[in-house]
Amino acid sequence: MAEECVSLSKDPECSGTSTAETPTLKDLEQLLNTGRPSCNHVDEVWPNLFLGDHVTAHSRFGLWKMGISHVLNAAHGKIFCHEPHDFYGTTIEYYGVPADDLPDFDMTPYFYPAAEFIHKALTTPGAKIFVHCAVGISRSSSLVLAYLMIYHRFSLVKAIQAVKEHRWIFPNQGFLNQLRNLDIQLNKKSTKQESKETNA
Repeated sequence: MAEECVSLSKDPECSGTSTAETPTLKDLEQLLNTGRPSCNHVDEVWPNLFLGDHVTAHSRFGLWKMGISHVLNAAHGKIFCHEPHDFYGTTIEYYGVPADDLPDFDMTPYFYPAAEFIHKALTTPGAKIFVHCAVGISRSSSLVLAYLMIYHRFSLVKAIQAVKEHRWIFPNQGFLNQLRNLDIQLNKKSTKQESKETNA
């Protein structure tokens, strides 16, 4: 199905050049447009990793019922999402990323720190993490995709497919381009590592 969803176009009009591993921006948007164009306030998109919106984030009781121990706010300090660090008290570990959902906002400095926060949460016995922004579709999904790429060595396409099995997501074009660049960097790093192991 993955092969059917994403044609690896080499159309020069597409944003970015396509490689065997990293499709063009246009191809990625086509992939993101597949499936149901709706989502819940919160969805479990990976074991113990929940992706959702500000409505869920503002319900401390709801998060307690879900067993959430960590919250990553991808819209920290922005409209609808301006709860301070101490909003959740001492029972929840909080990490805020002050991202704007704009194509020219540079999310790349947050990819690795956010992925590390998610990873630490998911490797803590009994922990569950809730990642959110205002709607849970662009900013927060970009950080979840980066986590899957960095810690699980997923390609960007595979990461999108894994999350889309559970929730409709659509990072803006700027974030998609930044995720494409991350995909290319991780591919290069992986290729170098493989060649080192082969020559060892």
